[in-house]
Amino acid sequence: MEMKKRINLELRNRAPEKVTELVLDNCRSSNGEIEGLNDSFKELQFLSMANVELTSLAKLPTLSKLRKLELSDNVISGGLEVLAERCPNLTYLNLSGNKIKDLGTVEALQNLKNLKSLDLFNCEITNLEDYRDSIFELLQQITYLDGFDQEDNEAPDSEDDDDEGDEDDDDDENEAGPPGEYEEEDDEDDGASDLGEGEEEEEVGLSYLMKEEIQDEEDDDDYVEGGDEEEEGK
Repeated sequence: MEMKKRINLELRNRAPEKVTELVLDNCRSSNGEIEGLNDSFKELQFLSMANVELTSLAKLPTLSKLRKLELSDNVISGGLEVLAERCPNLTYLNLSGNKIKDLGTVEALQNLKNLKSLDLFNCEITNLEDYRDSIFELLQQITYLDGFDQEDNEAPDSEDDDDEGDEDDDDDENEAGPPGEYEEEDDEDDGASDLGEGEEEEEVGLSYLMKEEIQDEEDDDDYVEGGDEEEEGK
C-alpha cells in the first residue's frame, strides 16, 4: 500500500504535460496498470518501469513521443503488438528478464519502424539456436541486439558520445587561429631580432675595418713624413 501511495505521489507532483522522463522502477503495478500513468503525458520521451511486476502491456497509455522504454525484470510473455499502436516512435526497447520464449512473440515488433536497439537478455528466447541471426533477420530495422550489432560491435553509450563531443570542441579551441598567428608573429620577431643582431655585427665589423684603414693611412703618412725630415736633416 505504501508503494502504491509513492507511485501516485510521484505522478501527481508533476504536471504530466511537461514531463519528458519518468522512472518508476521497483514500484508495483496493479493488474498490468500503474495508477496515474495515462495519456496526459504527451511529451514523455523516456519511461522506465523495471521490476514493477507487469504481466501485460494492454493498459499502457498512448505515448506518441516515447523513444526509450525500459521494461526489464517483469513477467511479460506476449502482447507486444500494443507497442506499435501506443508508442510508434520507439527507438530503444529493453525487455530483458521477461518471459519471452519464441520468435513469434517478437515478430510483433516488426511494426516498430524506428526501433534501433532491442534487449532480450535473460529471456528464454536467447536459448534458441541461431538466436541472434534469427532476430536480426526477423527485425531488419534494428541495429543492436542485447547491446551489440551483427558484427559484435558494442553499442555506443550516449553519455560517452557527449564527452567525446566536448573533447572535440576543446581540440577545436586549441587549434583556433589566434594562437597559431601569435606563434608565427613570435617566429617573425625572432627572425627580425636575429637579423638585427646580424646587421649590428656587420656595422661593427665595417667600422672597425674602416678605423684600421684610417689608422694604417695615418701610420703611412707618419712614416713618409719622418723620412722627409731625415732627408732634410742630411
